[in-house]
Amino acid sequence: MTSWIQRLAPPGAASVAGSRRAQMARAALARVTTPLLPDDYLHLANPLWSARELRGKVVSVTTETADSATIVIRPGWGFSFDYSAGQYIGIGVLLHGRWTWRSYSLTSVPDSSHGDKTVAITVKAMPEGYLSSHLVNGLVPGTVVRLAAPSGEFVLPEPLPPRLLLATAGSGITPIMSMLRTLRRRGERSDIKVIHSAPTADDVLFAEELESMAAEGLIDLTLRLTRESGKLSVDDLAAVCPDFLERQTWACGPGGFLDMLTAAYGDDDRLEQLHIERFALERGASDAQGGVITFGTPDRQVEADGATTLLEAGEQAGVLMPFGCRMGICQSCVVMLDKGAVRDLRTGAEHIAGERVQTCVTAAAGDCTLDV
Repeated sequence: MTSWIQRLAPPGAASVAGSRRAQMARAALARVTTPLLPDDYLHLANPLWSARELRGKVVSVTTETADSATIVIRPGWGFSFDYSAGQYIGIGVLLHGRWTWRSYSLTSVPDSSHGDKTVAITVKAMPEGYLSSHLVNGLVPGTVVRLAAPSGEFVLPEPLPPRLLLATAGSGITPIMSMLRTLRRRGERSDIKVIHSAPTADDVLFAEELESMAAEGLIDLTLRLTRESGKLSVDDLAAVCPDFLERQTWACGPGGFLDMLTAAYGDDDRLEQLHIERFALERGASDAQGGVITFGTPDRQVEADGATTLLEAGEQAGVLMPFGCRMGICQSCVVMLDKGAVRDLRTGAEHIAGERVQTCVTAAAGDCTLDV
């Protein structure tokens, strides 16, 4: 049995769900391995092989600055490397017996023909960041993580606009680095102005790489050190990039930075030229306080924090709800939200009463009631 399973070559770029060959293999395994699931045997052969979920193994954790690190992951069976530069990926890590999910921008180059077959994220440890601090300071090579497929609309168009402005602050540089690395590898050129803000020179992510891109003429780089010069203002922006309102602009960073840019482009009726990516967790940060979750009737309630999923909270309260993958893929755990609001832990998106929600990846954003 083991030797036969080992001969099953996992498809590199094809989706497991969409692969007829993978479906036939799983069906055959299911017939001969009952009552165990095919995943039980696949996991024995290789912990990255799974028919139900995307997995990956941490290859390396490399320090970038005092509070950030680049994490290289080798995805397993079913992962597609044909993502777009600028997209983000969901990562789930087992902490204290619970899978904790967050989304981070990919900093690697999408290339299905690249022999390395790895992806990378660069994470900044936030003081309030439960998972980010662990990823930067506690994650070790060899750790198996869960993955959600790359997604997001913060990508460059093809063909490239003739003039680009890439405006970032802090770790907002991460999706931009994937874009710049991709353009560099492809040998594509455009008039690209990069303006990046960070507190000090030691806090600038990818400083040497950005300088080398500037030296070779790929970008026109301006670094703004805010502890010396203050935060970037509209006047500062106009001084270093006088034609910024004429450029197609991609911007990522903290809320205040993006609000400043939105106001500047809005005042000149140029919002269609501004493309922004807000930090996923920041979008839901104000609603991340948790609350009292009611499971159908008032006699079935539990109070949970903003990091505990509805599914986990129900289990703690003795309310057993349907589930499958426990990572937001299979849709087995979907229920109706009767009252209140919940937040998707992977993306920060909020769902309100009247919507169907996935209990395995959402948490209470205030008091809420589920129709179960």
